[in-house]
Amino acid sequence: MAGGFPFEGDAELVGDDDFRKAFGEDLSATLDLDTWSQGLDIEGIMDRFRSEIAGAVDKEGRARTIIRNEVFPLIANRPGAPKKAGVYQTTAEELETIHNGLLFTGRVEAIHGSTTNHESLPLGITQLGIALVGYGGTSGTFSQRLFRKEMAQQSASPVQDALDCIFSRTRRSSGPRQDTLSKLARRGIRTYAERAVLVEKASAEWRIGHGNPCAFELLSGSGYRSLLVASLKVLRKLVQRHQKFVFVSSEMEERGFLTLGHALRAGEYAIIETLERFGERVVNRWEYEGDSSRLAQSFVEECCPDIVCGVFRASERTPPRAFYAHREHVDFAVRVALADSILRPERGFPMLLDVAETACRSAFGEDGFLGLIHDAYAQAGAHLEYFTDRIKSR
Repeated sequence: MAGGFPFEGDAELVGDDDFRKAFGEDLSATLDLDTWSQGLDIEGIMDRFRSEIAGAVDKEGRARTIIRNEVFPLIANRPGAPKKAGVYQTTAEELETIHNGLLFTGRVEAIHGSTTNHESLPLGITQLGIALVGYGGTSGTFSQRLFRKEMAQQSASPVQDALDCIFSRTRRSSGPRQDTLSKLARRGIRTYAERAVLVEKASAEWRIGHGNPCAFELLSGSGYRSLLVASLKVLRKLVQRHQKFVFVSSEMEERGFLTLGHALRAGEYAIIETLERFGERVVNRWEYEGDSSRLAQSFVEECCPDIVCGVFRASERTPPRAFYAHREHVDFAVRVALADSILRPERGFPMLLDVAETACRSAFGEDGFLGLIHDAYAQAGAHLEYFTDRIKSR
């Protein structure tokens, strides 16, 4: 550990040497088609899968013992660690108290949002939906629809309008940046709306969200100053005023955290660090315009030290989950997440977040969205001639 704690610095897979270290063979060998299998050899594939998976699981098992005995004690003592850094164990009695006194009495609400997008030549439509739920039922649903129109209204020069439209569409599809920013903006608006509803519309004492509360698309503004300003305002309210929140990630965003998490026993959690490192990384790498960098940096300095992150494990048969909570309430916040997660031990993830996702899909699913669009095109006499792209939902 002389080189520092595992989460310090950023590793990137770059170059032939890194490829060889990661995959155990030269990239040139991978690119040689003579080394590829011909046809679908199911027996050979399964033998390779069993061998590779058994070896990987065995290595993880041996690493788990080392992490428990040698690495866990380092968490609390490393430089810059938050006050409560370390590994803790919950009890069944604590979680039962939260079930009966908090979750099932409606004092916890969870949020989930979705973005469904339709792209055709004359029009792009984005539907954003948010569902806020508790165990007493759906507390509210919220939606917004955005319409991208590239064909200008009739003007004195219709030929020039047509040429401008062709140029605009060519530019938008010719490079990755325009499309990427568009996708990032849609994701950013949805992520912002989830936090805004959780702060402004929820009424429960405790609130559960998905992912990192200070997500990359919010700290960067997704390239839009207005989104950055609105996001920082909402996040300040969440961190400085409300404080009773816990966010849980369902994806492998922090593999270092999850490596520690697999060494946890059921009901244990580890508090590892604050969000300050993450915030600084976003601010230093994103290219802001005007004073946006200063606004983001100020937020990171003021609020990110108050958000601690770590990992918990509801069951040894399910993956560990990364969590984010306010430093003043972190121990209770993790117990809220654990208590909700053990309601579905086969998943080990807060069930209320799954309920919110189901409610959101029911209200704003792509089937209903596509049906309304088909009907509107039919009414316009266009039928299916512009349906060249699939509906995309996230």
